[in-house]
Amino acid sequence: MVVNVGNTGNAGRAAGNAWGVAERYGEFSWREARGRSAAHEELSARISQDAEFCDLLSGSLPAGNKQQPDLLLAAVRYLDGPHAETGPRGAAAYGRWREWTIRHWDEVRAVIMQRATQTNEPARCATLLPLLARLPQPLALLEAGASAGLCLHPDRYRYRYEARGEDGPPRRAELGAPESPLMFTCRTGGAADELPERMPQIVWRAGIDLDPLDPAREPDDLRWLQALVWPGDGERAARLSAAVEAVRPAPRPRMVRGDLIDELPALAAEAPSGATLVIFHSAVLGYLPPARREEFARLVRSLLDGRPGGGHWISNEHHSVLPWITDSAPHAPRPDDALHLTLALDGRPVALTGPHGRSLHSLSGARGGPGR
Repeated sequence: MVVNVGNTGNAGRAAGNAWGVAERYGEFSWREARGRSAAHEELSARISQDAEFCDLLSGSLPAGNKQQPDLLLAAVRYLDGPHAETGPRGAAAYGRWREWTIRHWDEVRAVIMQRATQTNEPARCATLLPLLARLPQPLALLEAGASAGLCLHPDRYRYRYEARGEDGPPRRAELGAPESPLMFTCRTGGAADELPERMPQIVWRAGIDLDPLDPAREPDDLRWLQALVWPGDGERAARLSAAVEAVRPAPRPRMVRGDLIDELPALAAEAPSGATLVIFHSAVLGYLPPARREEFARLVRSLLDGRPGGGHWISNEHHSVLPWITDSAPHAPRPDDALHLTLALDGRPVALTGPHGRSLHSLSGARGGPGR
């Protein structure tokens, strides 16, 4: 199919929307891709300066999540578009990428409309584990925004924590499933509560997602997750493959397709009464509008307060989507840590974590034990 990129609908409306798309791609290039993926940084910057291509995107994709840069770039990679492995670099390569994408726009758009960005980073388990290990055992884990469910299996991986405090010699802790093909390394600041002394005992696992994936059993789901890994990040691609192999022998968690808020009460009610219910999520609330975030927070508190024996809520999100946190606003230790997430227990911030689980630093003044 050949698309006339200069005639995608009402000219005035499209021009305004195209400007918004261009701005979104420019922000993505500068704030997200810069320093992490040179290929995605350049490609999204070129798209932001391509008025006709932005007109195509704004005129044929609904506003909101379907116009995310990550989604378009992954869809082209998923379909084996040009430069899928390395990303197009230079004007000539961008021209080939652009021409192919426009020519195959029906297929690209179909993938975008069917799929969603699902950054199910299993290494985030390394930042969740110290909290999970300190809660009353055994645990019933319920993940909101579970995607492929890889974070519901923290006991299927191995871990190495490297504590690098200012005083004293560095400390290291290693634990986890000895037979696991995957080890996560996590740097910490040296606080005692950053080094888990045991593995959690998990007796029930469940998750909710608009489009739950099963990469251990569905090759096409694994292919989509691989397409979402940015070009050149071979380490992350290998980590994804190893995580899928680690969970392949395990029974599949209870997975529910649907809205986080609509499905949460019924699923939480299925958790066994003899276990501590832990509702958790990582980098999920940014996909909800502000009013729904507040509604979600109220619902989680209500469910846990009404459960015999209570339970706990672990959130691992950027602080900008956590308006209910009333403690002093957490700040990253260095200017280049602006993308760090805030790890919170029962609405109380306890640590800053790397977006891909590589670091964990307790916030000064945060209490060491569970907050309920």
